[in-house]
Amino acid sequence: MQSVADFALIAHRQAQKTAVATGIAVLALAAICLVTIHAGAIPIPPGTATQLIAQQLGLVPADDGMQALRTILIDIRLPRVGLGILTGAGLAVAGVTLQGLFRNPLADPGLVGVSTGAATAAAAFIVLGWPLFEYLSAPLLRHALPIAAFAGGLVTTVLIYAVATREGRTDVATLLLAGVAINAMAAACIGLLVFLSAENELRDLNFWMLGSLNGVTWERLLVVGPLVLAAIVALMRFGKLLNALLLGETEARHLGFDVERAKRWMVMLVALTVGAIVAMTGAIGFVGLVVPHLVRLMMGADHRALYPLSALLGACLVLLADLFARTIVVPAELPIGIVTSFLGGPFFLWLLLRQKGAF
Repeated sequence: MQSVADFALIAHRQAQKTAVATGIAVLALAAICLVTIHAGAIPIPPGTATQLIAQQLGLVPADDGMQALRTILIDIRLPRVGLGILTGAGLAVAGVTLQGLFRNPLADPGLVGVSTGAATAAAAFIVLGWPLFEYLSAPLLRHALPIAAFAGGLVTTVLIYAVATREGRTDVATLLLAGVAINAMAAACIGLLVFLSAENELRDLNFWMLGSLNGVTWERLLVVGPLVLAAIVALMRFGKLLNALLLGETEARHLGFDVERAKRWMVMLVALTVGAIVAMTGAIGFVGLVVPHLVRLMMGADHRALYPLSALLGACLVLLADLFARTIVVPAELPIGIVTSFLGGPFFLWLLLRQKGAF
């Protein structure tokens, strides 16, 4: 039998491995951010980017000849990078949470219905919301679509949770099946709305459904960003509980965890995180599935390591996908959901075949 010293040594080595992997991930994210700021239809060299940021902060005198580049960097690319980091980290952390809660490595944030619920509400607003346009003020009109998407995701999640809860106990299997049923109904509603949409509405609808980081402003980012960041930090506090749930719910209760209360909080925080992200970016698939599973293959099943590494790797993946989407067909732009689906679809099939022992 292994002694206490052996377990302590294993834990120490795991902590060292996690620290090294986290450091590498942070450096990779920083490098990707620099490349993302530089690359585009109008390249901005790193030295020029540093000078422009210094001008914006008032550290050096402003150069009127660089006003166009300063606008591109400060008002377009930097908020886009910020949204990409939040999107990747939020979707990956939500995926870690749901995979731990369902004890299923193929679980994904879309399973609880928040993504499709948000997409359905957004589609309904795009196609049917035009009578409201003349009554909404300009500031409210700018935020109406994200608000509708967030509300749709939240309502859908509450409905699924209510279906799965009886006498104060939430059945995880019922939660999963209810999510599948709601997703199917939401997809049918979206299909009907696509059928009813006009040509310009159909283009907006398709682009939003496939996801994009385009069009983000500092104003929107500063409204949604703290909300998503707070939810990510709160979800990371459930690492020890999810480790206990690997033994089963009964064992986790015997270890002193309030499992039912934790389930409610985790589901609602996932809904808050994914709903806010989808409201800003549209539907971006597979990030919450691919990233947590990839980190789990490399680092093991300890959720205390899975959470930070998945957040960093998720941010890297979304930034790289966005970089590819906006540079491959310059001056046009691919929806980022196309890129992530091309990456995630084959990976998902590989997971299925691996579980069946084909690899």
